[in-house]
Amino acid sequence: MSLAIAALITGLAICVGQYFIWIYAPVEQVMGLVQKIFYIHMPMAVWAMLSFFVVFVFSALYLIKRDIKFDYIAGAAAEIGVVFSGLALITGSLWGRAAWNVWWTWDPRLTTTLIMWFVYAAYLVLRTSPMSAERRSLVCAVLGIVAFVDVPLVFYSARLWRSVHPAVLGAKGGGMEPEMLTTLIVNVCAFGLLWLILLTVRFRQTRLAGKLDARLVWDNE
Repeated sequence: MSLAIAALITGLAICVGQYFIWIYAPVEQVMGLVQKIFYIHMPMAVWAMLSFFVVFVFSALYLIKRDIKFDYIAGAAAEIGVVFSGLALITGSLWGRAAWNVWWTWDPRLTTTLIMWFVYAAYLVLRTSPMSAERRSLVCAVLGIVAFVDVPLVFYSARLWRSVHPAVLGAKGGGMEPEMLTTLIVNVCAFGLLWLILLTVRFRQTRLAGKLDARLVWDNE
C-alpha cells in the first residue's frame, strides 16, 4: 500500500471518528458538549505514551545493534510523542476548566505528564546538539531509555496517589455508556493510523536527511 493511499484511509478514519464524537456519542448529562473533548484527549494521551515506549525499545535496539535506523525511529517517535502529549495537556486543560473550574491543578496525573513532556522535549533538544553523529545517537539512546521511567508513573499515578483525574481504564470501564466506549475505541484506532503515518513519514525524512549529511561530509573530505 502506498503512503498516499494510507494517508487517505487515515483521513477517512479521522472523519469517521469525528462523526462518532459529535453525532453518535450521547451528550454527557453533567458536563454537556464539553465532555466530548475527552474523545480527542484520551487517544492523544494513549499514542503519546506508546510513542515513548517506541523510543525506549528502539533506543535499546540501537545500543545493542548500533544500527542508525533504530536511532531514526526513536527520534521520529519522540517528536510525535511530544506533539501528542502536548496536545493531550492542552485538551486536558480545556476539559479540566469545565470539570474542576481551573485551567491547571497539580494533580499527580497532570504533574507526571508535564514532567514527561519536559523530559522528552529535552531529548529532542539533545538530538540537535553540536556533537558527532555517532556520539549524539549514543547519548540520545541512553536518555531515551532512562526517560521511560516516568511513563509508567503517568499511567499508574491516578491509582497510586489520590487523584481527581478519572481512571478511564478501570475495572468498570470508567463508568462509560456503551456508545461512549465505542466512540473512544473508534477514535483511538483513528488516531493510531494517524500516528503510524506520521511515524513513517518522519522516519523517511530523517533517514534521507542522514544520507544527505553523510554525502556532504564525504564530498567535503
